[in-house]
Amino acid sequence: MKKIITFAALLIILGIVFSQKETILDYYNQYKITNYQKSIVLNKNEYYRDYSFNFVQTTDNFIPESKQDLLNIFYTAINSGQNHFTFYCPNNYKECAKEVQQIANNQTLLSHINNFVHPYNGFKHIETEYDSLGKVTITTQKNYTESDITVINDKINNIINEIITTNASDEEKVKTIHDYIINNSKYDSARSDQNIINYKSDIAYGPLLEGYGICGGYTDAMELFLEKLNIKSYRISSENHVWNAVYLNNNWYHLDLTWDDPVTPNNQDLLQHDFFLINTNRLIELEKQEHTFDQTIYQELKEV
Repeated sequence: MKKIITFAALLIILGIVFSQKETILDYYNQYKITNYQKSIVLNKNEYYRDYSFNFVQTTDNFIPESKQDLLNIFYTAINSGQNHFTFYCPNNYKECAKEVQQIANNQTLLSHINNFVHPYNGFKHIETEYDSLGKVTITTQKNYTESDITVINDKINNIINEIITTNASDEEKVKTIHDYIINNSKYDSARSDQNIINYKSDIAYGPLLEGYGICGGYTDAMELFLEKLNIKSYRISSENHVWNAVYLNNNWYHLDLTWDDPVTPNNQDLLQHDFFLINTNRLIELEKQEHTFDQTIYQELKEV
C-alpha cells in the first residue's frame, strides 16, 4: 500500500513539474542569468575614462532596470576598449529587449555615446545582437589600429616635449596645441568635397602625421592631447560636424580647430582663435548651421 501511495505521489509531482516546466525553466534561466550578471568583471584597457557625464555614466551594475541603465552599459562597454561584451535583460524589466533594440538601431545615438569615450576606444563599426533569453552582445570594431596608436602616441609625446612648458597654465597649453595642429596641417577639401581619400584625415593620424585633416581628424588630434594633459573633455557633434568640448577652470567650453583653420579662396594659411574656448551663447552667435547640437545629450554645454 505504501508503495502505491508513494508511486501515486511521484506521479502527481511529475505531473506538476511537467505542467509547470516552462515556468520552472524560466526561473532556472533567470537564476543563472542573475548569477552571471553579478559575476561580470569588465576588463578595461589603458584608455578607459574613469569619469562620467550628464548623459552617460560609468557603471559596474550590469543588471539594467531602465533605459538610462542601458545607455550607461553601452557607454561603459565601449569605453572599456573591449571588442565584445555580453549582458542580459532581467525578467522584471519588461521593456528591456525593446529598448535595447531601439538603441541598437539608432546609429545617431550610438555615435553620440561614442563621442564620450577616448578616441582609441571609439568604434568604427558597432553591432548589437540579442535573443529570446534576453542575452545582449555588443561587438565593436575600433577606429584606430594598434600601429596607428603607436605612431600617433610617439608623435604626440615628441610634440609635448618640444613645445609644452611645465609652468604653463592649462589654457596656455591648450592654445599651444591648438596653434600647433593648425599651423602644421591643412583642411582636406578633396575628401570633404569630392570624397577623394588620399590621407587618414578623418582620424588624428591625418593632421599629425600627414598634414591633412577634416573635422574628425582635427577633433581627435586635439582630444588625444587633452587626454595627455589630463584635461577633461569629449567630442561634441551636430548633424554634419564635430569639435571638442573642454573642461577648464570649472567650466565647459567649445573648441573648434576646423573652423579656426579656414579654407580661403587663394589657399592662404590662416590661424584664427574665434572658436577657441568659447561658451555656447558665443558659439551660436558666430555660426549656427554647423554648430547646432543636441543640448539634451551634451548637457554640460547647455545654452544659458
